[in-house]
Amino acid sequence: MREVIILSFGQAGTQLSNAAWELLCLEHGIKPDGLLFDSLNPEDCLNNQTFFQDTPTGQQVPRAVIMDLEPTVIDEIRTGVYRGLFHPDQLITSIEDASNNYARGFYSVGRRVVKRYMSQVRRATEACDMFQGFFVINSFGGGTGSGFTSLALNHLDTEFAKRSKIQVGIYPGPRLATGIVEPYNSVLTFNSSMEQSELSILLDNESLYDLCDTGLGVPRPTYTDVNRIVAIIFSCMTVSLRFESSLNADLTQLETNLVPYPRIHFPIVSHAPITSSERSEHEVFNTSDLTRLLFEPTNQMLNVDLSQGRIMSCCIQYRGDIAIQDVAKAVMDMKCRQTLRFVDWCPTGFKLGVASQPPTIPSYSPMAKTTRSATLLMNTSAVNQAIQKVDRKFDMLFHKRAFVHWYVSEGMEEGEFPEAREALSILEQDYLGVTQELSKKEPHPNPGTMHISTQEALEQPEDMMSNSERGRQIPSNHAIRWSDVAHDEVPSYVRSRSATPTSSSSCSSSQPTSSHNAYDMSSLDPIDHYVQ
Repeated sequence: MREVIILSFGQAGTQLSNAAWELLCLEHGIKPDGLLFDSLNPEDCLNNQTFFQDTPTGQQVPRAVIMDLEPTVIDEIRTGVYRGLFHPDQLITSIEDASNNYARGFYSVGRRVVKRYMSQVRRATEACDMFQGFFVINSFGGGTGSGFTSLALNHLDTEFAKRSKIQVGIYPGPRLATGIVEPYNSVLTFNSSMEQSELSILLDNESLYDLCDTGLGVPRPTYTDVNRIVAIIFSCMTVSLRFESSLNADLTQLETNLVPYPRIHFPIVSHAPITSSERSEHEVFNTSDLTRLLFEPTNQMLNVDLSQGRIMSCCIQYRGDIAIQDVAKAVMDMKCRQTLRFVDWCPTGFKLGVASQPPTIPSYSPMAKTTRSATLLMNTSAVNQAIQKVDRKFDMLFHKRAFVHWYVSEGMEEGEFPEAREALSILEQDYLGVTQELSKKEPHPNPGTMHISTQEALEQPEDMMSNSERGRQIPSNHAIRWSDVAHDEVPSYVRSRSATPTSSSSCSSSQPTSSHNAYDMSSLDPIDHYVQ
């Protein structure tokens, strides 16, 4: 097994990872003190090495580094039931918090502890035989979760450039906020996620609360309830890394199947079934039902409308007693309904996998125990809706320069705000360009393009189904410029910085010399340039 290290930051990241480790211990037969259950066979422990390190004393130590500038939340782990599970050096704290300020986490307070943090990360990687990458768990809106996560990603990108970095981030909801400056922190850390992580999976608390209310019948869920649901989803997302499965055997394959272009790597996640114990006694979910529920808004973990976007890639991981034939039939039924809008240049659309390991639902979880489940990771342009909602809040705050002085006083320059906002606007245009412009250029599929049905795809080797084998990067001379964006869509403070094409603050370092607009592919073959 190839090892994976889980890095968590801030209060949200610490509490989410704590719930995830509780569930992983239960799945792998590990007691709270790190020892294996006596009834466990040695053969059953072979899959533990992905997330756990086996010590000479027989204790299973998580491959994790947990970081929070404020010690209160981590002290709960040090004194809790699982205090014997972690090595003391894996729990890192400082003497003062980031005060919900990105600049404190990135510049002032974070710089004092980043060397100690990176030293522990190196020790964790040196304990691996076949280290493949990191999972990063954080919140986009907090001070440590945004600022220190960005600082750590900078160092990780320098020291572990060839290793995968997959981020699981709590994104601000449209109506539910924990702080006034959340839009600032989110936009600033989003800029780091675009450049220094290979995959960023977005969730928001508002969707999770709605899911608890409508699906589980918990009208007033606590953070503990929400974290335990996310832990179940994280377990299902990583089941192919820990048990035998025909999909995503390592982190690189997960990126290959979801990311058509490097910058467009923000998928959303959905899970089924999400139901309470009372309802499960009267419901039976077959494979078609699970597949259909994955695309229902009530099962999404990010508040977006899928009908307003185009789907670029889907990875569905099934768990439990599910037959391959039922999976193929369920996906074909979804395609026949024509309710899903895919981009024209991705003929297959789905990447499917089945793991025989049934889902593990703890007795304390509000979710009902089931013998089968399905988890969806979907890269869609509908994620633009979540980005634009935070952008509008950012523009309202920064138009008045509200709270900016708190960031500047910690060593941050005011010019970083419009730069981060500009980068996010470019990402929005990238999503629109890939899903709209390319579709207009190729109304009919190229006869020479290979089309693979779902049934054929299940029988083909995994490299036959990868999206990145069919796609190539957008040429650098087609980078988006602010001059190509409608003038009234550009915020005023960005518009003033990009008034001339020769401005040094242009969005792309390699400016196109031709006069055509961005993503104008009239001089290229409509589909052969992107699909092999």
